[in-house]
Amino acid sequence: MKKFISILIIFFMTATGAWATKVPDNIKSFVQKDFAKTYFRFDGLITLPDGTLYLPLYPALVKKPDALVIVKTFPSGKKLIDKPDIVIFNNDFVLLKVLTDMKGRKTVLNLKEPPIEVRTGLLPQDMLVPSGLIIPDNIKGIIGNLQIATAQDAGLRISAEPFLEFKTLKTSQTTKDLVSKVPQLENKTLYITTCYSKNIQVVQGEASKPEYALAQKAIPVDIKATPDDKFLLVTTYGKTFVDIISLTDERFIKQIDLTTPAEEIAIDRINNKAYVSSSDDSSIYIIDLTTMTLKQKIKVKGKCQKLYLDDEGKKLFYTDKRTNNIWVIELDNQFVIKDVGNFPNVSKIAFNQGKIYLTSRTKNRLAIIDYVTLGLIKEVDIAAKPIDMLVYKTALYVLSAQENIVQVFDTYDDRLTNTIYLNTKGFSIKIYRIKNTNIALVMDTKTDKYSVLDLDKKQVIKTNILEIPVSKIVVTPRIREKEKGKREK
Repeated sequence: MKKFISILIIFFMTATGAWATKVPDNIKSFVQKDFAKTYFRFDGLITLPDGTLYLPLYPALVKKPDALVIVKTFPSGKKLIDKPDIVIFNNDFVLLKVLTDMKGRKTVLNLKEPPIEVRTGLLPQDMLVPSGLIIPDNIKGIIGNLQIATAQDAGLRISAEPFLEFKTLKTSQTTKDLVSKVPQLENKTLYITTCYSKNIQVVQGEASKPEYALAQKAIPVDIKATPDDKFLLVTTYGKTFVDIISLTDERFIKQIDLTTPAEEIAIDRINNKAYVSSSDDSSIYIIDLTTMTLKQKIKVKGKCQKLYLDDEGKKLFYTDKRTNNIWVIELDNQFVIKDVGNFPNVSKIAFNQGKIYLTSRTKNRLAIIDYVTLGLIKEVDIAAKPIDMLVYKTALYVLSAQENIVQVFDTYDDRLTNTIYLNTKGFSIKIYRIKNTNIALVMDTKTDKYSVLDLDKKQVIKTNILEIPVSKIVVTPRIREKEKGKREK
C-alpha cells in the first residue's frame, strides 16, 4: 500500500517531423511594449489585442544588434503603435500585416519594389496561415514549402447531423424550466462528443441543438481545451495522434504522433502542459502547450486510465484497468510513483485537503485516503452508480447516474451536507464546471435535458433542453467573429 516505486523510464522526445516556430524574445518584448496582451501562437502567427494579425518573416541570417529598433515601415515613418502594414527591424526580422483587399480576400501589402528584407524573408514553415491568404507574385518566395489553404477551404465546419435529434428520450419542458438565461453561459460555446457521431457537435450558449459540427475522421476518445481556450486537443479511438484544432478558424493545425494509441487527456493549467495516456504502452506523454511539442514520455505501472490531475499540477493519479490498483505520479518530485492501493471498479478519482477520494461504481462506496500516510481514513456508502466527481472549494460533488442525484460532501470532515435532485429523469454521465465560474453542468446521455448547478448555493438553478446525448463536453468563450474572420463563399 505504501510502496514507493521509482519511475522506470523518462526520456525526452519530440514529435516526428514536427517543429514549432518561436518568435524571438526581443521581438516579443518589443511588440508587448505597445500591445501588452499580444498573443504569439506556437506556429509564429501574431495577434494583437484588437484582432489585427501579423505574419512574421524570418531572415536567412538573424543579426544581433545591441538594441532592437525599427529601421523601416510602410507607410514610412510609423511606429508600431500605429500598426503599419510592414515593419522591418534592424535584425532583418519583418512583420507583415494581414490586410483585406477590394474583393474581401486576405492578403499583404503589394509593393512594386518590395524591400530586400521582405523578398528574402521566409514564413514559418509550420504555420497555419489565415484561410485564403493571397501572396503577391513578386514576394511568393516567402512561402517556401508552406501549404496555403484556398479561400474555398471551409475548415472542419460541417452541418450538424439532424438524426441526432431522435436519439434521446424526449421530455416536456415545464414552466419552471423556462427561466431567464444563465449569465455564465452567455457568449459560451459547448463542444460535445456523442456516441452517435464521430464529429464534434458545436452548441452556442443555451441552444437546444448544435449550430454545426467539426468533422473528425474517427470517434473521439477525449477532448480538452488548452488553458487559453484557443485550441482543442482531441484523441480518437485506435489512432496514435493527438489532433490540435484551432478554435479561431476551426481547422486542424497540427498532429502530435505518440506512436502508440492516444487516449485520455489531463490539462495542467498552471504549467501549460497536457498529459496524455496510452494504456497499450503503459505510458503517459507530456505535451508542452506553449510550443505544441512532445516533451517527455513517462513509463508507468499497469494499463493507465482514469487520469486525474490535482489543481496545483503536482500530482497525477491513474488506475490500472487490469488490476484496479491506483497510482500517483509526483510531478514535482522527479516523477516518483506511489502505489495508493486497490479499490474495485474505480469510476473517478479526486483530491482535496490532502486526501484522495475514490468512487467505486459497482460497490457504491466512497473511499477517503490520507495522502501522506496512504492510510484509509474511512469508507462511505453513497448513491448507486457514482460516475463522476467534482471538487469546488472545500466541497466534493459526487454524481450518481442511477439515482440521478448529486451528493455534496464537506472535505473538512467528509460528511454529507447536501443532496441535489436532478430533473432530467435520465442517466447522468458528467458533471462539468465552467471555468472561472460557480456554475456546473450535469450532462445526460439518455434524455434531452441537462442540469445547471450553482455550486455555491448547492442547487439546480435551471434545466435546459439539449437534443443530443453527451459523452464528453468542453465549454469555452465564444470566439468573436472578427477573430474567426468571415468565411468566403
